Amino acid sequence: MIEIQDKESTVLTTDISNNDKSEEKLKRDLKTRHITMIAIGGIIGPGLLVGSGTALASAGPAGALIAFAATGIIVFFVMQSLGEISTAIPVSGAFMDFAGRFCDPALSFALGWIYWYLWITLLANEYNAISIVIMYWTHIVPQWAWIIVCWLLFLGLSLVGVLVYGEMEFWLSLMKILAILIYFILAILIDIGVIGGDYIGMRYWQNPGSFSDGINGVAKVFAIAGSLYAGVEIVGVTAGECRNPRRAVPRAIKQVFWRIVVFYLGTIFFIGLLIPYNSPQLLSAQSKAAASPLTISLKDAGIRVAAHIINGLIVLSVISACMSTIYVASRTVCYLGKTGRAPRFLGITDKRGVPYWAILFSNLFGCICFISQGPGGVGAAYTYIINLSGVATFMVWAVICLTHIQFRRGLKAQGVSVNELPFRAAWYPYGAYFGLGANIFLIFFQGYSSMLPPFNLVSFTVSYILIPVFFILFFGYKFSKKTQWIQPSQMDIWSGRRVYEEEVKEKNQTIWSHLKNIIL
Repeated sequence: MIEIQDKESTVLTTDISNNDKSEEKLKRDLKTRHITMIAIGGIIGPGLLVGSGTALASAGPAGALIAFAATGIIVFFVMQSLGEISTAIPVSGAFMDFAGRFCDPALSFALGWIYWYLWITLLANEYNAISIVIMYWTHIVPQWAWIIVCWLLFLGLSLVGVLVYGEMEFWLSLMKILAILIYFILAILIDIGVIGGDYIGMRYWQNPGSFSDGINGVAKVFAIAGSLYAGVEIVGVTAGECRNPRRAVPRAIKQVFWRIVVFYLGTIFFIGLLIPYNSPQLLSAQSKAAASPLTISLKDAGIRVAAHIINGLIVLSVISACMSTIYVASRTVCYLGKTGRAPRFLGITDKRGVPYWAILFSNLFGCICFISQGPGGVGAAYTYIINLSGVATFMVWAVICLTHIQFRRGLKAQGVSVNELPFRAAWYPYGAYFGLGANIFLIFFQGYSSMLPPFNLVSFTVSYILIPVFFILFFGYKFSKKTQWIQPSQMDIWSGRRVYEEEVKEKNQTIWSHLKNIIL
């Protein structure tokens, strides 16, 4: 298959795979700026604007910063691992495809469903968040009705072509980034007393203090940080629909990482300056204004329009985040359908390359957001969803690092030089092994406080339930399909690669040079 690309791509996207049946029908219309903003838009959403307040209340300003900074370091190495493989083999199955190629098809099956579940929980949380935010302006319409309205709206927006979706996400994310930067400026002015007239400085770091619950609080925030950082790996998922992954993926990895770290650490730092971690507003699940610590900080400074401004920002962020969430969830289950690891109809795409069945299927499961309408309230449902998605994130990141290690073993066993790779991970193998070990550690560490006296069965279950689920999926598929762990010499390290125009030119020049030498 050969596609002639536009000026940005300068690519002959020749898939050098010998297995044409595995070629995906998703359109390769996404540009570099689309991929970058899709990744950013999928991460900077209600999780950051709401979950950051939960993190502050759980660990205090210093504890939350430590947890988010440590998770950011892990993210860096995960992105390096993912970038190396995704640039060389840009397929929409991404790390799910790599897990099946380089490790075991059973690992791909388990990883795919855990990853799909991760995005379904995030989607449910986003539907819940946007309904609460809209109700800040009016209570005439009940919350469940707003969820239905948003469900239909996002379903319709998700069914447009990938290029239209990319353009929408680009501009939504750009506006969201600008709004957060404006908040950072306002936060500085509030802290030094220009707005509000009261110099705050580091007052709340001293009283009530920098840490809320010591090491236990930091452990709790790791699960929150994992769920809020979830989405940086979208770059790998979008590579299969990218025009020039050799150029776009490395650039997006660098840009996404630094922007996300700045936005996340910046948000945690500023709300820690402006709000004490023991503020009752952060802990009130019923308070609509308390849904965002940004709202709290601006309202406390006496900015009257703060609530409306932040509400508008959250609505904008949720629209953007929901679009990205449905995109990734649908592409994940679409890959599972194409490979026979989910019902086949989920892998069907229309003439525009839109996996409409996968989109509808994923959005239907987003309706688990209605559990927030039952006993226990919004706050409890939100906490459980956040914790589950955090553990799933660490599992996915651990497998990404593992597949990278296996990929390098395959290259070595088959005599392929790493110099042939268009992008090479920094500090390999140390970074990949660190990412693998750190994520495995966090899978178990994030919930250890639930085992301290008095033992909390509900918290323990939420923290660790996905571990046995993952192994049930893995061994269930392995025994039923009789799969084997793939040896490095037998790995498929070629399917899905694209031959780029500059590579073709270089090869032609080499051949011409040889011919001239023979003739002359």
